[in-house]
Amino acid sequence: MKRQLVMSMLAGVAGAALLAGSLLGATPARSADVPAEFGTDWHDPITAAPPIGKPPGKSCQVTVAEAQFRDFTPYKGTYTPPEGCGDRWSKVVLRMEGKVKGRQYDRLGYLHIGGAEIFRTSTPEPSPDGIEWSVEKDVTRYSDTFRSGQDVEMLIGNVVDDTYTGIIDVKVTLTFYAGRPAATPDRVLTLQDGTLTTPRNSERVVAEVYATGSGGGCEEFWYLSAPDPAPYSCKATGGPYREVQIKVDGQLAGIAAPFPHVWTGGWSNPFLWYVTPGPRAFDVKPIEYDLTPFAGLLNDGRTHRVEVSVVGVPEGQSGWSAPVNVLVWQDAKSAHVTGGLTGHRAGDLANSSTYTPGSEHRVDTEGGHRLTVSGYVDTSHGRVTTTVRRSLANHSAHRWTDGENLDALDATWTDDQSVTVDGRGPARTTRTQRTYTMDGSIAIGAGDRLRTELTLGDRASVVLTRDGRHTAWSWLDDTVEGDASWTLNVPRDQRHAVGTTSERYRSYGSDGCYDRSLTSVQGVLTEDRSRC
Repeated sequence: MKRQLVMSMLAGVAGAALLAGSLLGATPARSADVPAEFGTDWHDPITAAPPIGKPPGKSCQVTVAEAQFRDFTPYKGTYTPPEGCGDRWSKVVLRMEGKVKGRQYDRLGYLHIGGAEIFRTSTPEPSPDGIEWSVEKDVTRYSDTFRSGQDVEMLIGNVVDDTYTGIIDVKVTLTFYAGRPAATPDRVLTLQDGTLTTPRNSERVVAEVYATGSGGGCEEFWYLSAPDPAPYSCKATGGPYREVQIKVDGQLAGIAAPFPHVWTGGWSNPFLWYVTPGPRAFDVKPIEYDLTPFAGLLNDGRTHRVEVSVVGVPEGQSGWSAPVNVLVWQDAKSAHVTGGLTGHRAGDLANSSTYTPGSEHRVDTEGGHRLTVSGYVDTSHGRVTTTVRRSLANHSAHRWTDGENLDALDATWTDDQSVTVDGRGPARTTRTQRTYTMDGSIAIGAGDRLRTELTLGDRASVVLTRDGRHTAWSWLDDTVEGDASWTLNVPRDQRHAVGTTSERYRSYGSDGCYDRSLTSVQGVLTEDRSRC
């Protein structure tokens, strides 16, 4: 049996969301209560990520969607703004509650309100006895959308039959917190047939793209694809390098490294993820592109073409979803903000994948790209110049044997960005450095025993400077480690699956400290520790 086929079968159709079942203070089991192998039930999904903070005081709740997903029919409804909490809020929190039992793959989900994608999620794989989980997300930035009645569409694509019996039952609410209004974009726009028309007084423009490789095909595991002539089951002419690009009227406006999501059936081993998912598996964060250097061009009152593409995807191959929202901040004292693009420098895209044959086949990949864009807007408070610099790099070593009974990857992606805003006071720079890591192997040994060992890392640091002096900073490290084994080609009750998964989520900065660790063994939570 090809290892890649096993991975594809188990992964299913996938996506992600925020803060799955975060049970602060959950009681870990004693060692005597841990079974020798997985049974028919296990702990509900839980992550070490911090819960969403809620302001004190008055709040109002609105149910946005309530549905059971059995197929690929979307839920359609309407949203009505809350009564009694005004139309300017200090925070808006989305909460999805889900439950499923039986047998089911992980599934990709989205929620659109007024055409804007405000939430993208995947689901955990259930136990025969059933699981429940909850997901929360701060959606305050979409307040403009929430101020008026809107159409709602939600879909978690699913298949229910005699084998895959799990019906996904969800409820989604929005809770609005009254109080001092948060600073949010003035407009939340979506593309119309790939085009965008911004208000003529836009002074800041940010695009967000919920980019995911999914769908059960090879692009779900894009980081493992191999070029010709490598004898591997997932092929891509240029190898595994992927880059998400956004263009304005055909001109490159932003570049980004996609996050290497591992869904809850991924790496051929759902036993790794039943309790604790990989980073962002339930938190599909959008890629953000600061398009403010293009604001002067976008403000001419005409429609402009905005396109998102993924570099490296084989021609004609599907598997990527990349919906776009555009967030706009307006100059309330100007009817028309003029400006221009003053600098545009794109480096050559580097992408080299070298195949080395042997008893262990190997592909070594080196890729990267640089882009600098600068532009200005003449606002009611003076000229403001914005310069965006972004640099990407990817290094990976992929090893496998004939038949792919051994398949291993050691990969690192970096995505560094700085945004400098000069005007109306001292120059301000925000520098964000992102690092994603994946180091693991799958091995099929005697008796069709499959073992997966995997470490995933999601790290980021953000530093704000004013006139060259640090004014604020933050640092994040979310690391998940797992080791799980099960027997292939036998009935479910004969798999004799075992697995240990741990997560440590640490964030430090000028706003404080958060540090939490979780460990589960055979689906039983054995550690829940906070250090801050």
